[in-house]
Amino acid sequence: MSAETRVPVQRTARSRLTAAFEAEISQLLGTRWSQSEAVRDHHGRDESSYPPMPPDGVAFVQSTEEVAAVLKLCQAHRVPVIPYGNGSSVEGHVLAVEGGISLDISGMSGLLELHPEDFTVSVQPGLSRRQLNEELRHTGLFFPIDPGADASIGGMCATSASGTNAVRYGTMRENVLALTVVLIDGRVIRTGTRARKSSAGYDLTHLFIGSEGTLGVITEVTLRLHPQPEQILAATCSFPRIGAAVSTVVQIIQYGMAISRVEFIDALAVRAINRHAHLQMPEQPTLFFEFAGSPAAVQEQVAIVSGLVAEAGGSGFAWAEQQEDRNRLWHARHQAYFAALQLKPGCRAMATDVCVPISRLAECVEATVADLADASIPAPIVGHVGDGNFHLIMLVDPDRPEEWAEAEQINRRLVARAIAMDGSCSGEHGIGLHKQDFLRDQVGDDAVEVMRSLKRTLDPLNLMNPGKIFAAAVPQ
Repeated sequence: MSAETRVPVQRTARSRLTAAFEAEISQLLGTRWSQSEAVRDHHGRDESSYPPMPPDGVAFVQSTEEVAAVLKLCQAHRVPVIPYGNGSSVEGHVLAVEGGISLDISGMSGLLELHPEDFTVSVQPGLSRRQLNEELRHTGLFFPIDPGADASIGGMCATSASGTNAVRYGTMRENVLALTVVLIDGRVIRTGTRARKSSAGYDLTHLFIGSEGTLGVITEVTLRLHPQPEQILAATCSFPRIGAAVSTVVQIIQYGMAISRVEFIDALAVRAINRHAHLQMPEQPTLFFEFAGSPAAVQEQVAIVSGLVAEAGGSGFAWAEQQEDRNRLWHARHQAYFAALQLKPGCRAMATDVCVPISRLAECVEATVADLADASIPAPIVGHVGDGNFHLIMLVDPDRPEEWAEAEQINRRLVARAIAMDGSCSGEHGIGLHKQDFLRDQVGDDAVEVMRSLKRTLDPLNLMNPGKIFAAAVPQ
């Protein structure tokens, strides 16, 4: 894919909205329907490197019933719909490539039912993960999925988010029990229950998780909760070589240790984070750890990890036991994307990620480092390496097409490398606009056609977030 063709589908110039549609949706939502330029522009951009592609209007909904009513209108008038949470996606998921409306669910942010005795909670999709954990603080429970950005729970379901805690607690797929979903024709379905397991029919819950808003709109989510650990201890340590750091992570995981988090950043990312967060970490490949459990379990984890780190040549452990110190450390790690942008003022970031089997992780990272050695663009590496997932943040001058082209080629080689290792073209970013070709490379033509057939069954007019995951023409 060349720099000139890096957006698979360009924004449709002509509005898809008719006067009749605008009149009906205005009557339905009143002032919660907006076509102002500022509101449309806000909903036509995300954290990706793509240019803004604003919708033709924005509908601010407040209930499942309103979502159903809006979707019925959209189907009747053949208007595309893009669900919108917090706009933190990085693969162009919320961009209105074929026009239509943005369906903003931020007003649906309530905690609906809490069942601490069952370790479950039901929430509306606009609630953010931080808001949820604030609500849960008094219960002794928490929701562990932490992608870094303060994403909405609905958006986290739509992209199958994971993040720093996935090595111990899994991803959204392992922590969602049930969904309420509105289909494009206005039907409302419930995909599961609060029970811990079920063998009743097709697993519709996991069909919608990771569907990127292309099959329906999630309006309620039932989540698994987990006990807050008795003790938590965080630490960083540095290594002379990237390979030694990543190999240490592989050994920790293969040891079978229930470590909560283990994150990797390379020397360039350390430099960026030091500047951004006013830290003084050694500018070397660095691991971030979090140990959690009973005091005895934490001590055992620390002893084993310390030994493995020392054997690999790691040093300079810095510990953070108080909550405010841990929060400062993890906030700095989560800000790596924004810190990287400051390395090259005026740049845009093309962020990408892959995931490989843990046994191939060190090989994949080292091959990527070798590939970057001759690159003309800076590209910090950060990763949730405890589950084989890592990211490149390629910093590109937006006015230099040759840099876009170079970044695309680096990305293509990275993804091809991961797929050849029986890995995935994306561990958590999703497909969106950017990775459609790679999805076909990974799963094959027949599997993509099965996905298309599911899409056609649930959304025959291709109105739900069209152009994402795979391109498909809208029926005339």
